[in-house]
Amino acid sequence: MTTVAEQLSTTTLLRFATAGSVDDGKSTLVGRLLHDSKSVLTDQLEAVEHASRNRGQETPDLALLTDGLRAEREQGITIDVAYRYFATARRRFILADTPGHVQYTRNMVTGASTAELAVVLVDARNGVVEQTRRHAAVAALLRVPHVVLAVNKMDLVDYAEPVFAAIAEEFTAYASELGVPEITAIPISALAGDNVVEPSAHMDWYGGPTVLEHLETVPVAHDLTACHARFPVQYVIRPQSAEHPDYRGYAGQIAAGAFRVGEQVTVLPSGRTSTIEGIDALGEAVDIAWAPQSVTLRLADDIDVSRGDLIAPSADAPAPTQDVEATVCHVADRPLSVGQRVLLKHTTRTVKAIVKEIPSRLTLDDLSQHPAPGQLVANDIGRVVVRTAEPLALDAYADSRRTGSFLLIDPADGTTLAAGMAGRSFATTAAVDAVADEEGWDF
Repeated sequence: MTTVAEQLSTTTLLRFATAGSVDDGKSTLVGRLLHDSKSVLTDQLEAVEHASRNRGQETPDLALLTDGLRAEREQGITIDVAYRYFATARRRFILADTPGHVQYTRNMVTGASTAELAVVLVDARNGVVEQTRRHAAVAALLRVPHVVLAVNKMDLVDYAEPVFAAIAEEFTAYASELGVPEITAIPISALAGDNVVEPSAHMDWYGGPTVLEHLETVPVAHDLTACHARFPVQYVIRPQSAEHPDYRGYAGQIAAGAFRVGEQVTVLPSGRTSTIEGIDALGEAVDIAWAPQSVTLRLADDIDVSRGDLIAPSADAPAPTQDVEATVCHVADRPLSVGQRVLLKHTTRTVKAIVKEIPSRLTLDDLSQHPAPGQLVANDIGRVVVRTAEPLALDAYADSRRTGSFLLIDPADGTTLAAGMAGRSFATTAAVDAVADEEGWDF
């Protein structure tokens, strides 16, 4: 008989995020998911039941399982990103429950930036609203490969199939235009538990999976070993001890791909080449290492390599650039303006930069571009051109979410100003068709 630890070691991991407008029932859905999948400890459930009774509610308010801030419980809304970890026999999950208010769009960007699936909730009574389109656009910008449309509160529209069908059709058309490769629509009632963990007895017209069934079976096609190999150097190891007088190793976490002893590599941005002489992992020498392992690379030649440099196979090395064109989501309260001096952090490298141009700001309700806005304010999404003081080896975000992303930071106090995605904003239809064959975007 296998133990729980052995069972978990053989299951895959899915990172997913929830999003939706205010009062669409995100926290209730998450609470129902945790409760019905038996992922809630007894003392947690008792605390929720006690808090619910104190608020005059006859049944437990499952939203309290995720809304942990006092302000969230008082207002009945989600303000910050709440992370929850749970597991079933088939898969392990890391869940980010993100806010629904427009002013917290930046929080959704944080929660969905590493997600492989996004659950977008819609109130069946209201249908697709502006915030729904905003969340679909953010998911598309972040290249989240799987999107679930959860049409909630079906119990309040008498579980009517035409209501669900109309909402699913409208959302699917919009998300497809953005370039989302896979969209699954599920009618649910988070409050009553319909189609969350167990199939609904009220919607016999629906023959698809429940939310949990879909989460357990959706293909997680993010094989990092098949991506462009990238190794950001985090630390240079020089013991200079009697045991290791000449040891020089470059430590860090492999961001993508695999590295092998004997492989020719290029150090960027200097462009100097060498051969991997050895790879040390957990104190032992190995012949091959792959993402996301933390290892130490040893090179055959004594060349200048320091923190912030990127090691890549010579046959597949990105071209360094000082002009970064990207889409950014502005996350700070202070605006981002043309001519502003910033720091740009990419993997382990941080360089000085200046915002040369803000060509456009995205209007999410109709996907139009507002030209030359001059600045971006909190929660704005727009195109920027940044000139860096030193060359950077960025990939396009569409090719690699890890080495195609960066942060813009205020040099005065270290505040994060914007989260950036290098390259094109949305996928084209042709790109989506090509990617769909590979079951999602490259991670």
